[in-house]
Amino acid sequence: MMRVGQGYDVHKLTEGRPLIIGGVKIDYEKGLEGHSDADVLVHAIMDALLGAASLGDIGALFPDNDDQYLGADSICLLQEVGKVLKEYGYSVGNIDSTIIAQAPKMRNYIDQMRERIAKALGIDMAMVSVKATTEEGMGFTGRKEGIAAFAICLIQSL
Repeated sequence: MMRVGQGYDVHKLTEGRPLIIGGVKIDYEKGLEGHSDADVLVHAIMDALLGAASLGDIGALFPDNDDQYLGADSICLLQEVGKVLKEYGYSVGNIDSTIIAQAPKMRNYIDQMRERIAKALGIDMAMVSVKATTEEGMGFTGRKEGIAAFAICLIQSL
């Protein structure tokens, strides 16, 4: 049996934090605000995977009011999601995702992101697609106020 899930996340850009997207530290003057490392891409992917398995969302699994997850590395949380999926009898088929950011440019980081995500889930890098786009200066991402990400995934019964 195959199941499809979709995920979305957004975080505000702020001073004094590193910018982590797809498990990769990106050279930029601002980072994303959040309880964990605020990795919008990995958060969207986790929500897509959990949604496909009807297991809720990352807020249910890793609550933002639990200090255990304060500053958490989202790649480590993604590994946990992968373990949960296996416990429920699912494997990851593929992931397709998009980062929406006016700046910084993501092109030079995408293969590293794909590799980190694939390794965390124990899947081949060819099964992970990461794309990036701008919103041509429109909306909160276009005004460089925040970064968003969308993800869709396919999971299958083991």
